[in-house]
Amino acid sequence: MILLIKNALAYIDKTFKRSDILIKDGKIHSLGISVLSDNVDRVIDAQGKYFLIPGFVDVHTHLREPGFSYKETIGTGSAAGARAGYTTICTMPNLNPPPDTPEHLKAQTDIIDTDAVIQVLPFGTITMGRRGGGETVDFKAMADSVVGFSDDGSGVQEEDVMRRAMTECAKLGKIISAHCEVNELLKGGYIHDGEYARKHNHRGICSESEWQQIERDCRLAEETGCRYHVCHISTKESVDIIRKAKARGVKVTCETAPHYLTMCDSDLQEDGRFKMNPPLRSKEDMEALVEGVLDSTVDVIATDHAPHSAEEKAKGLEKSAMGVVGLETAFGVLNTKLVKTGVITLEKLVEMMSVRPREIFGIEGGEIKEGAVADLALIDADREWTVDPEKFVTKGRATPFKDWKLQGVNLLTIYRGEIVYETV
Repeated sequence: MILLIKNALAYIDKTFKRSDILIKDGKIHSLGISVLSDNVDRVIDAQGKYFLIPGFVDVHTHLREPGFSYKETIGTGSAAGARAGYTTICTMPNLNPPPDTPEHLKAQTDIIDTDAVIQVLPFGTITMGRRGGGETVDFKAMADSVVGFSDDGSGVQEEDVMRRAMTECAKLGKIISAHCEVNELLKGGYIHDGEYARKHNHRGICSESEWQQIERDCRLAEETGCRYHVCHISTKESVDIIRKAKARGVKVTCETAPHYLTMCDSDLQEDGRFKMNPPLRSKEDMEALVEGVLDSTVDVIATDHAPHSAEEKAKGLEKSAMGVVGLETAFGVLNTKLVKTGVITLEKLVEMMSVRPREIFGIEGGEIKEGAVADLALIDADREWTVDPEKFVTKGRATPFKDWKLQGVNLLTIYRGEIVYETV
């Protein structure tokens, strides 16, 4: 398809410039003012008000397949991503079988090859069986087939195991993306150990269970030279540890998620749609995360999209499964709560959702220029909508943002030059 997008506010050289963009053979062929439309299959007019950006990248998504397709499939999850403006999603390894060998990985990549509507890049596990300890995987055998290595859902409990993993990944130039959680500090907790937990007689998860392992891993990353990425940080101590490690030259990056930037434990309700891991923390933690965004201690905003069945999420805060969905609400929530309120610019949000994820994980794209891959999204930053989980493409319905009134929707997703999502 030869596609011409006219009158777009295109993200070019880290700012928005009015431009026409001609897309041909899967790439951006040319751009500028008044690009000719001869021999074009289709012209889309952005009306001088819609933003054309590099497609979003989610470096933390749970697609649940193979093993748990009743929760989500690669087909439904990637379609939800396409609807939201994502052109690449990186899928986490808490699967059955876990991708801990090339053979087990192939069980996932075979489905990706047939069912994914956008690019889906898998993580391999760090440990065999994703147990968080014991034997590490054969990193070299899987290195060329994965975006990185993670035991997400489990923290690596043994220091020697993480040191060994980091040493091997440093040799291979691969990144470790770590879920940080000290099991012995959890003590049966399931929400933040804060005011809400005490007031409503819930068992809390202490902040130290997260930051203690981050502190250890930053030290190991400094020792081994490994590129180390921290998943879904939620505490003020985590921000401070990572900020200081970066200042020392440690090769550390991190992500947080929309719910940690816009909600805290005072927003909790007695409903499973507010239960995720790590949990919503205190207002002070939320404010520290926003400060981390502002000073670029926090590199990336990922979704930690984690769908479950309705039954699994209908058991209240104590007994519901951990995890909420997030692909289809991420941009709207962040645009409404951070951009429209003047906390950050739209350019900064695009950097964190589209550009930095690619830089950190070595993913193609991220620029609108001649010759670049045409992985793009067309955004209406002003359109208002209300979150209705029953209209989601994902199989998951549990979101803490239900009934929120938001601004900002994706109108069009282009993957490798082809339209894979378009609003009616």
